[in-house]
Amino acid sequence: MLKTLAACLLSILSLSAACSAQENQVRFGTDVPRDVEQIYERGLEWLATNQTPEGIWQGGDSGPGITGMCIMAFLASGEDPNFGRYSENIRRAVRSMIKGQTEATGFFGGNMGHSSMYHHGFAMLGISEVYGVLDEDTLWDAETKADERRSIGESLELAVRAAVTSQKNNPFHAWRYGPEATDADTSVSGAVLMGLLAARNAGVKVPDEAIDQALDYFKTMTTNRGEVGYSGIGGGGSANLKAIAALVYSIGKRKDWKEYKGVLGAITVNLEHEEYSYPEYFRYYTAQALFQGDFEAWNKWNLKTAKQLKDLQSDDGSFQSQHGPAYGTGMSLLAMALNYRFLPIYER
Repeated sequence: MLKTLAACLLSILSLSAACSAQENQVRFGTDVPRDVEQIYERGLEWLATNQTPEGIWQGGDSGPGITGMCIMAFLASGEDPNFGRYSENIRRAVRSMIKGQTEATGFFGGNMGHSSMYHHGFAMLGISEVYGVLDEDTLWDAETKADERRSIGESLELAVRAAVTSQKNNPFHAWRYGPEATDADTSVSGAVLMGLLAARNAGVKVPDEAIDQALDYFKTMTTNRGEVGYSGIGGGGSANLKAIAALVYSIGKRKDWKEYKGVLGAITVNLEHEEYSYPEYFRYYTAQALFQGDFEAWNKWNLKTAKQLKDLQSDDGSFQSQHGPAYGTGMSLLAMALNYRFLPIYER
């Protein structure tokens, strides 16, 4: 009898240890594949080498959104923004974003025109992730004008206010290309909503109403079969939109919604799917959606995608894309970033 009880106890303890080890793997990324490490190292080296003295990246599309993605790429693998080898690259990028933010409105999009809200959303996300980890005593130099020395917290609060104001003026309670738009789409709205969720996660006050209304907008755009519309009414959208919707439902704590279960099922049923329209965008969102929703499915997809990205990476470490190498490199690295899981927004 005692032997049986001891065996049962040992079995329970072994199972508990295994579960704990698996949970640590999910949370901290203890086993990063060698291919991923090589892809990431070469990509970061390219970003560092090709950043301008002003802190941006050129040779294609540029702007605060792409700069924000590149900041996240550095932070995502655990690079120290204060003393690490890429700390000056990170500080330089943060300075450029804050200097470019419109003080009167808080918009990061500034004069970006057609894509200003995309830039605002991704910039807000990047600033949220660097907030609290960068020592701001080292951020500004003596040559920077006093009125340009906005703190990261002040910049983030302004950005949140700008996003919420834009949403309040939108009949759909969502976002489109410009801050004063009166229509909406799920792609832009996903970018801005993730920025707001990251800001809230960082401790900045974001009205619950803003999050709830944005998630309700996604709900109206999602069918029971897991299709997500781009604009207008729900349904008929690309795989990109399914991944975006699954991610915002997850981070927005709506996993109990049937719409979430529908979109997650639509993604996991075909892990071999390739999206030829904006493939970097697809990989970026799919990585996060799968990681949040189905860890085993993410594992399978991650191994496949790592091999794919290894073949796509240029000899100089960059990834080419229709939006230029900075966008392609930043987004491709972030598609692999969940192997490391250092960013707060990546926590399950």
